[in-house]
Amino acid sequence: FNRNRIIQGLWALCVMILSVSLSSLLIVNITLTTCEPQVNVQGSGNGESYQERLSRLEGDKESLVLQVGVLTDQVEAQGEKIRHLENSLGEYQHKLNSTEEMLQQELLNRSSLESQKLGLMEEVSCLKLKLGNMEEKHIKSAERQHKAENLLQELKMLKHRIEELEQEKMQYEQKLKVTQVLQHKCDCESQRHTFCPKVVVHIFQSNSCCDQLCAYTPFSMWTTEQVCGWLEDTGMGQYVSLARQWVDSGQTLLSATPQELEKEICIKHPLHRKKLQLALRAFSNKTMEKSSELDHIWVTRWLDDVGLPQYKDQFYESKVDGRMLQYLTVNDLLFLKVTSQLHHLSIKCAIHVLHVNKFNPNCLRRRPGDENKTSPSEVVQWSNHRVMEWLRSVDLAEYAPNLRGSGVHGGLIILEPRFQSETLAMLLNIPPQKTLLRRHLATNFNSLVGPQAQQEKQEFANASGHAPLTTTAKVRPKKLGFTHFRQLRKLRVDESADFICPMDTGTPPALTGTPQGTYGSFRGISPNLARDSDRLENAGSKN
Repeated sequence: FNRNRIIQGLWALCVMILSVSLSSLLIVNITLTTCEPQVNVQGSGNGESYQERLSRLEGDKESLVLQVGVLTDQVEAQGEKIRHLENSLGEYQHKLNSTEEMLQQELLNRSSLESQKLGLMEEVSCLKLKLGNMEEKHIKSAERQHKAENLLQELKMLKHRIEELEQEKMQYEQKLKVTQVLQHKCDCESQRHTFCPKVVVHIFQSNSCCDQLCAYTPFSMWTTEQVCGWLEDTGMGQYVSLARQWVDSGQTLLSATPQELEKEICIKHPLHRKKLQLALRAFSNKTMEKSSELDHIWVTRWLDDVGLPQYKDQFYESKVDGRMLQYLTVNDLLFLKVTSQLHHLSIKCAIHVLHVNKFNPNCLRRRPGDENKTSPSEVVQWSNHRVMEWLRSVDLAEYAPNLRGSGVHGGLIILEPRFQSETLAMLLNIPPQKTLLRRHLATNFNSLVGPQAQQEKQEFANASGHAPLTTTAKVRPKKLGFTHFRQLRKLRVDESADFICPMDTGTPPALTGTPQGTYGSFRGISPNLARDSDRLENAGSKN
């Protein structure tokens, strides 16, 4: 628009100059035509004065002609400029038209993009709705999967329980047969030594009749069939075929070395070999321990009670029974793939509870009772399920399922000094920022363990060199040199390693109300077990 105004102004200026030039020429011509007759008339009268005026007018005329020529040249130049400006105006007008067309095209494109944007926004909203539906379906499918896994686990447990009940039924039937046989055969002492092999086999098939069997017939005098039947009853039936070819009598097993057992019967599983050696040692010493009455099936149920069901398959395959629990070592647990320091401590405290209760198979409490009348002596016998019920009673039901597979039971809560409310909060996955919830848990935890146990735990936590208990700490096996391996070959079964829970344990003073001096005495463990706990702590801190 500014360019148009400039062009119009130049055009008006040129027109004005041209009109002024033309008007000047007209005036000069008119003047010359009017003055020439007068000059001729007056010239005759005045003489030279008219001649001078004429020359002067001619000079003026020439100057005016020159001016008109100059003005004509200027007008032509201005005309050229005007034509050039008109050409430029046409080009600019063409460019303006093309620019307007491009602007119109851009506006059309912009409107189409806006419409596409609206369409894409609608598609995004639809996709968000679909995503929300898919997430809901995924959550529902995950819940269904979790329920299916729980149902599958319960189904496995029920199948396992059915097998246990069937085996118990068989044991009761065998006990009934043995009782009937003993009623007919106990009239005279001479008849005890004349039992036929089949009757003797029925006797040793029942754990309750082992004392009678040892009293009647020494193990060294057992026949091959009796020994094979005993192996079948102890859960090592896979070695019966080779034992039938090698064993002549019970004395063959009593005098066999671990190398011979591995070579002749192919007992390469170290825990199977240990189980056999422990049973043979009991026959040699003629001592029947209370732990021998607990078979490997009971141990799998015991793992459920202490909150470690994930190790049931390993314990079942290794045929770990009550006697093996009594003589269980750290290396045995590592062989059973129990590497967590917390799970080691859980099994140690659970075995200690069995020691205190003389390996009573029903010593653990599974069902809830009066929450307002609990004492440490009762809490120490709580199972993992009982601890979860306690959490529900203190308004922490949403976190209770997190204790499945954690190994937390009453014995661990009371007997382990490093197990405090912070450890329980960590196992329950309570976020650290929920301080009120953690404080609520700490208050109920302190009231559960009692003031005396809480004071002992606090003193142990304030001791120098204390490392807090974590869920990620691992236990590493000891690295033994060559000399240590030579020494291990000379040791017996009970002397080759440190036990998880030694036999010389007593009742914790915190459970009986008697005073104590150290936390080791509170736990009721021996110095060997205390050193083993320290070793587990050091291994976890190094890790």
